[in-house]
Amino acid sequence: MTRVMASGVFDIIHPGHISYLEQARSYGDELVVVIANDDTVRRSKHEPITPEAMRARIVGALKPVDKAIVGGHGDMMDTVRYVRPDVIVLGYDQHFQEGELARRLEDEGMGGIRVVRATECAEDLNATRRIIAKIRSMGGAP
Repeated sequence: MTRVMASGVFDIIHPGHISYLEQARSYGDELVVVIANDDTVRRSKHEPITPEAMRARIVGALKPVDKAIVGGHGDMMDTVRYVRPDVIVLGYDQHFQEGELARRLEDEGMGGIRVVRATECAEDLNATRRIIAKIRSMGGAP
């Protein structure tokens, strides 16, 4: 069995997320999705719209996903060790570089994990922040 790991915030689910998860699932038999915890989202992107447990529940209910977990607060390598993936699929817009992540995995004794990048989804509304901006421009959110 080939276990695949994908990760992200998944704050407002949009077609880009679905495409990413479908692509990730195509690399193996089991897809485990790591949902960024609320503190990580605050540090790296924005105040979460929905809490981490809710985001994990929503993502876990999506067809391509076998299991969704909330990521830890420490080193991401701890989460990789916990999930034990054969393949890590990065989102097309995630800041990691495939080669850099592969080298870090090698340094951490997990060099057999394949790292690939998903492609962009053409029908995407270009990420959660743009969806939020559109809602605000329509007078829907403060």
